[in-house]
Amino acid sequence: MASSNRRSSYSRKAQYGVFTGYVLAGIGALVGAVLLGLSLWRPASFNGPRGIAQEAVSPVGEASTTVRVEGQGLIDSIAGYLRAGSQNAKLKREVDVARIRLAEAKALEQENNRLKALLNLSEGANKPVAITRFLGSTASSSRRFAYIGAGSRDGVAVGMPVRSERGVVGRILEVSPNTARVLLLTDSQSVLPVRRANDEVVAFAEGRGDGLLQIRLINLGVNPLKKGDVMVTSGTGGYYSPGIAVAIVDQIVDDGAVARMISDPAATDFVTIERIWQPEALDAARRPADQPLQGSEAAIEAASGAE
Repeated sequence: MASSNRRSSYSRKAQYGVFTGYVLAGIGALVGAVLLGLSLWRPASFNGPRGIAQEAVSPVGEASTTVRVEGQGLIDSIAGYLRAGSQNAKLKREVDVARIRLAEAKALEQENNRLKALLNLSEGANKPVAITRFLGSTASSSRRFAYIGAGSRDGVAVGMPVRSERGVVGRILEVSPNTARVLLLTDSQSVLPVRRANDEVVAFAEGRGDGLLQIRLINLGVNPLKKGDVMVTSGTGGYYSPGIAVAIVDQIVDDGAVARMISDPAATDFVTIERIWQPEALDAARRPADQPLQGSEAAIEAASGAE
C-alpha cells in the first residue's frame, strides 16, 4: 500500500513540473510576442537596452578584433619571410641582367664614337678611298703585317696610307681584288718621317718588330725628347699628310726614344684608306738617276728613300 502511494506522489510532482514548464514557456512566448510587437510599433523604445548590450559586448569584440588583426599580421610576416628568399634571388638576377645591359650599352656607345670619328675623317679635305674593317694582324713575328677588307675593286692601291680614328696604322703593301695587306708601322722594314707635335723636332720612326717604335733624331746632340711627347707625321716623303698622330714617347735613349704606337692594331676595328698625299712628289723621287733633279725634288728623294 505504501509503494502505491509513493508512485502516485511522484506522478503528481512530474505532472506539476511539466505543467509549470508549459506555463513558463507560454509566458515567455507571450512576453516575446509583446516585445516584438512593441519593437515594430516603436523601435526607438529599445535604443537604451541595445546600447547597454553593445557596451557590454564591446570589450569582447575589441579583444577578438585585436587577436584577429595580430594573427593576420603574424601570418603575413611568416609568409613574407618565406617569400623573401625567392624575391631576393629574383632581384639579384634582375640586377645582374641590368649590369650586363649597361655594359653592352657602354660598348655600343664606344663603337658609335669610333664610327663617328671615322665619319669625320671621311668628311675631311682628303677624302678616303675606302672605309673598311681591320681583319687582323700578325703578333708573333718580327714582320708586322695586317689585313683589311678592301682591295683593288674598291680603288685601293699599293703605297696608300692606312689610318684609324686615332692615328696612322701603316700603308698598303700588297693588293688583291677584295683584300689588301698592310705594312704596319711597327714592322722592322717600316720607316716614317715624323716630328714632335708641339715644335719642329724632326726624326724617323722605325719599326722594331716587337710592337714598339724607335724614334731616331736627325739632328744628333742634346736629346730634346721627353716621356709623353706625341710624334706626328711630318709630311716629308709624300706618303702621309702632315700632322697625323703616330706615337707617344715612352722611354728616352741616347739617340732618340722608344715610343708606343698610338693607333694600336689590337684595338682597331675599322680603318680608312687614304690617297697618297703627294703622288707627284713620289713620281719625282722615282725619276732615273741620270735625270737631273731640282733642289726641292732632291730633298724629297732623300726623305722618300728613308721610307
